[in-house]
Amino acid sequence: MPQDIADNFNLDEVVLRLAGDEDHSTVRELFKAGLLEGHVPANDTGADVENLREAYFSDEGQSALWVAQYKGQVIGMVGVQKMCDNSAEIRRLRVREGFRRCGVGTKLTEQALGFCKRHGYLKVILDVRIERGPAIALFEKFGFQLARSREVEGRKMLDFYIDLYRDPNASSA
Repeated sequence: MPQDIADNFNLDEVVLRLAGDEDHSTVRELFKAGLLEGHVPANDTGADVENLREAYFSDEGQSALWVAQYKGQVIGMVGVQKMCDNSAEIRRLRVREGFRRCGVGTKLTEQALGFCKRHGYLKVILDVRIERGPAIALFEKFGFQLARSREVEGRKMLDFYIDLYRDPNASSA
């Protein structure tokens, strides 16, 4: 992030909105940045990124993709895809380098989970590469639980889930 933006960054000025056709190239750019940084498995074709309308906007509002915009620039994104009647997957959580660890990822995750709750999803899943420590910490902060680890092309992936039908912070007495 340019120093003048970093000095004046205000999370309250970040606007989350549904992605539109005009955001396609930026969404693709954020996805490709994840590939270059090694955050996306090589076998991930990015088919959803190439076909945003079909992947996130063709199921009568049960899936969605949002972008985070700051001072006219898209600085992040997150998607939710319906998996079945009562479960969804959080996908494509990305924050542009320079805006990370400023609360943007938290804001995007809150948006995605709020959407899932409003749509009555009982379970939300996601996966993340083990190297993404800050992302893992973010998911755990929201109450996601590790379901399993697996190898993809020799690299460790972690599958997380959260049950929305109960309070993840409630004690199991």
